[in-house]
Amino acid sequence: MKIRLYSVAIGRGLSIVSFLLCACRSNLVAPTPTVVISQVPTDNSKTPEQARILGHVTGARPSQRLVLYARTEGRWGIQPSPAEPFTRIENDGHWASSTQLGSEYAALLVDAGFSPPELTESLPNVGSGVAASAIVNDRGSAAVFPPPKAINFSGYEWAMSSGSIYRAGSRNSFDPSNVWTDPKGALHLRISSTSGKWIGAEVRLTRSLGYGTYRFQVRDISQLEPSAVLTLVTWDGVGTEQNRRELDVELSRWGYVNNDNAHYVVQPYYVPANIVRFRVPAGIFTHAIHWEPGQVTFTTAAGSGGPESPLLKQHVFTSGVPAAGNETVRISLYVFHQGQTRLKTGDEVVIDKFEYLP
Repeated sequence: MKIRLYSVAIGRGLSIVSFLLCACRSNLVAPTPTVVISQVPTDNSKTPEQARILGHVTGARPSQRLVLYARTEGRWGIQPSPAEPFTRIENDGHWASSTQLGSEYAALLVDAGFSPPELTESLPNVGSGVAASAIVNDRGSAAVFPPPKAINFSGYEWAMSSGSIYRAGSRNSFDPSNVWTDPKGALHLRISSTSGKWIGAEVRLTRSLGYGTYRFQVRDISQLEPSAVLTLVTWDGVGTEQNRRELDVELSRWGYVNNDNAHYVVQPYYVPANIVRFRVPAGIFTHAIHWEPGQVTFTTAAGSGGPESPLLKQHVFTSGVPAAGNETVRISLYVFHQGQTRLKTGDEVVIDKFEYLP
């Protein structure tokens, strides 16, 4: 009887020890991983292949990998190249890579299976596959990105672009001071000159709307200078270069006096079936994009574009139409620098109304 009780006591003792060990293990928290960028390129005369970026990682799991980005022209590009999207982390946590020169640099520690975008306007946040990140400017200090200025137009909030951004193969600068609404609520976009440099204007919706009809009522653009470009577009800043979910109404003569001044485009534009050219005369016109799975219908009608408005142009695309995703609507006025006729005096356009119909 005593032996039996002793055995029971030992069993209970082992159970208690086992429970305590399990409890201790359950309270152990894995260290939070960190990424540090310790050196960025400092000599802008160096070629992209010579520019070096260095740093170290702590607390990374064996399956996690490092992704590097450099920011130029308002977008982040993967480094050292899309063909080499991941940078090796050494056993001691240090890493090194070549990089293109940029205004900011970023290092992301990502989980296995995470697919980093090759080119993106916004980096993915920590979470959803990103374990840690570090972002510094070209002096090695922590990068600070103030929130974009916003404006209300037609019942929606629009962020205003600023700084140097690549548009249509041309480097452009944008300034929120070139964007405003008048007492009647119409949106004004302007190209102005500062120190001999043309500065454009751009707004983008702060949320994605997806499939549906987008309508833009635009005042007379027949007198736009040949190299001025007004685009009404859906654009996914985080999508791949192969699919930005881009649908365009382009109002420009692209630097040539005798060109048609309007285009419907399902990108990429260089596919002949993806672009339709026509001419918009003087007056107010409403341009609409009706987007549905596998099909997009563009229309341009006089005036408000209502049922009684004369239809100027319509075209239906059924090939290469992107699926809805993370795109937002953008309205941009900028300069095409590669045309035959240079901009002379600047331009201003007015969009009276924007509507979205699900």
